[in-house]
This record gives sequence, C-alpha cells and structure tokens, in this order.
Amino acid sequence: MSSEHEQGAPPPATQSAAQPPPPTQAPVNLPPPNQAQPVQASPDQMSPAQPPPAPQAAAVQPGASQPDAAQVSAAPASAQQQPAEPPAAQPEPPLAPLPPEGQPIIYHDKSLKNGISKCPYCGSSDIQLDTGTGLLHCNYCRREFAEASDGIDGDISQLSGLHTTRGASDIAFDASDVVTLKCTACGAEVVVDTNEAPQARCHWCRNMLSLNQQVPNGAIPDALMPFRITKEQARTLIEQFVGKRRFFAHPRFKAEFTTENIMGVYLPYMVIDVNAHSEFRGEGEHETRRYTVGSGNSRKTKYDADSYAVARVFDLYVDDLTVEASMDKLNQSTVVNSNNVINAILPYPLKETVRFNANYLRGFTSEKRNVNRSQTEDLMQAQVRDIARWKAWQLAPFYDRGIRWDVEDVAVKGELWKTVYLPVWLYSYLQVKPNGTKFLHYVAVNACTGETMGSVPIHKPKLFAISAIIEVVGIVVGVFLAVLLFFAG
Repeated sequence: MSSEHEQGAPPPATQSAAQPPPPTQAPVNLPPPNQAQPVQASPDQMSPAQPPPAPQAAAVQPGASQPDAAQVSAAPASAQQQPAEPPAAQPEPPLAPLPPEGQPIIYHDKSLKNGISKCPYCGSSDIQLDTGTGLLHCNYCRREFAEASDGIDGDISQLSGLHTTRGASDIAFDASDVVTLKCTACGAEVVVDTNEAPQARCHWCRNMLSLNQQVPNGAIPDALMPFRITKEQARTLIEQFVGKRRFFAHPRFKAEFTTENIMGVYLPYMVIDVNAHSEFRGEGEHETRRYTVGSGNSRKTKYDADSYAVARVFDLYVDDLTVEASMDKLNQSTVVNSNNVINAILPYPLKETVRFNANYLRGFTSEKRNVNRSQTEDLMQAQVRDIARWKAWQLAPFYDRGIRWDVEDVAVKGELWKTVYLPVWLYSYLQVKPNGTKFLHYVAVNACTGETMGSVPIHKPKLFAISAIIEVVGIVVGVFLAVLLFFAG
C-alpha cells in the first residue's frame, strides 16, 4: 500500500482498501541497509516512536483536527506519479494542498419538487417521522415508508476536479427567507418562513406543504439522517451520563437538572469525499540493540539503531469527511460554551442518509447552514493532511525509533461536497458563576448510535476539599511506610 520498502527492511503490513484495486506499485530507490550507520543515544534524544493517534473528525480543533467520521483508504501511486527523490541536503519544501482548478460541477437531483409530499399508499400529506423505526409514518393510513437514498456517492478513486451539490453551493445571503408556495390541491398561496421550518399547512384544505427543493438561502440540504433514538431513550442516556458525574456536580445544578426539556435538532454539516496524492520523505530509525552502561546512580540505558532514508508515496481516498456547516459550531471557544461536545458524538452512518424530505423535520427543530464551502476549505485540507500523516505512519511499522518527515506533500486531485442534516438530542444548562459570567453546558446524544457526551458544572470547593484529603492521606501513608522501613531495617 506504500511505495516499495527499503532493501533489507521488512515490508509494511498489508492495508485493505475500500476502493477498487489500485495501480501497480512502483519502487523508490533508497540506500541499502549496509550503508546505514549505528548510532548511540539515550532514549530521550529521539522523537517518540509511537505513531500519532488516529485522527478523528468528531472533535475538530484548529491545528489538531480529528476526522474520524471519514473512511480512509490508501493505494500506491503509479511510477509516472513519483518524482525523483530530492537530495538529502536540500529536501523539497512541503506543498500545501490546493483545491482543483476550474468551475464547480453541480450535482442536481431533478426529482426534488415543491408542494405536497404525499403518502405513496393513500395520498395523504399528513406525514411525520417515527423515531422508533426511522421511517416516515402516515397519520391517515398508518403505513410507514422511507425516502430514497440521496444517491450522490461515487467512486472516489475516479474523482477529479471540484464537485459541489446544489445544496452545498454558495448561500445567497440577500435571498429572502420567506418563500411562497402554491397549494396544488386547492390553489391557495401559503407563505413558508424557512428560518422557522421548511413546512406549512394550507389554511384552506389543510394539506401539508413542504419546501423540498434547494433554494439559494441555504435552508435546504441535499440529504439527512433520520432520528432513530426516541426521546425517552435519549432522556435515559443523558440521565445516566449525568448520574456518573453527580458527586462532583454543583448543588444548584443537581437541584435544577431535568431531562423534560431536551430538544431534538437537525444540525447542518458539510460531507466531503476527497481523492488526494501524498508523498512523505524523511529519516527513520530501527532499533537493533538496547543495553545498560555504568552502575549505581550513574547507570544509563542506551541503544543502537540503524538509520534509513524513508519514503512513502500513495494515493489517499477519504470518504465522508464531516465538517460543521454552522458558524456557531465552528466557534469552539471553551470560555463561553461547551458546544465542542457535538464533535465527540461523531461518527454517523452516513451511507444510510436519505434524500431530503421536509416531513422528516416535523416535531424537531433545525439549524440553517450559514457558511460556504470556501469558509471550510482550509479546515478540510488540514484534516486531509492529518489523515495522510496517520496513514504514512501505518505504512512504516519497521521504524520503531520513530520517523522525522522532512517532506510532507498532500495534493488534492478531486473533491465532492454535499450538505447533510444530522440528528442530535440536546440538553443545555446555563450556569451563572459567582462573578456574574455565564457558561452554557451541553449534553448531546447521537440520535442514530446513542453516543453521549457533554459537560456538567463542577462544585469546585468539594473538588478542592477531596483533592486536599487525598494529598494528606498520601503524605500520612508515605510517612508511616518510611517509619516502618526504618525500624524494620
């Protein structure tokens, strides 16, 4: 899955790829092991040999993104794609990944239409989501059905250029949030305020009108993930989460805590497929011997290691990278709120999303996307670089003393952007501190998987008191053991 391993070094572990079979692997000329020179150093003179933790998209922080919602596969690059190895004395500088040139290719689902979304069995428009099954439920004939899959995914290995869906196109901020729909049943004109909901009921014939077609103000996404966790299940999960933290929780919070007011909300996300080419070059060390020198307090542990020039060249396929599409959620300031917990409940089963249908939103609230692709492009590129760095570590297990990458090039060849609504059960608590400052705590439940994360106000006096008691007990036990050893010796 990487370029040809160095002569004399064991090959890296085989990696499985989610994409079709990659092109044949091309060798990279590197010095043989007989040119490697042993080195002696104490263990702290080299960078840690442990690879970095697998990146996760659930909590993406600036400079330390974590795209775990993305599925990643790597394939070796063809021989024509591999440039000549740069001289060791003058390594090539890293190339920042740039978006593909040219105009975006817009995907448009022509089946979306305005007006009435009817039950396929009886024709009723009184439809809403059954959270127990994740299906749409007709309130007239009692039958359940599902919207079709969004059908936007494709072969990432063939992705080239910039592709954006209609729902991910730039927001026209001057567009009106108020849309007028003409009821196809009775001819009345009904006003829908997309700031509140993409649905309204005709005041004459009582048909439910749904704004299912994308409009330029960013109100309508391409797809959504239906709720699968009921409110009662979410309440139980939140109560269990808080119950494990009640001992150190603030007394006022414990007195006011209730899950009666939890809200089901659809949050907007950008979901991105990326086809990238990665090149990593540097120096790695493999330990050959470890021994101890000296005696007594002057004893030191040393090691011998062989040093190698290392190169890893591969194609990287990132599937369903998830990035927030709300400016409020992108602002993860821990000074005023804990909304960064939203990332901790990722990932979602994004392969099971369905085409947007406003009937899924009945009974829930939703946020409207308010950021464009260009505003999240840098964050996407940072996450792709982190994924490529992690994959390069996976492809070089032989170098147990660590690798210093001198060149880290990740070039994006193709990308596909779409917008998706993801469901969350949300509990919030506003804490007013003694100095008058306010902090908003959240407990969030992934409404598909049940993953729960949040924050609880801490009673600091109790925390400090318990810490002091533990410290005193530790000192007393230490003194007792010292006295015991003194008399026993």
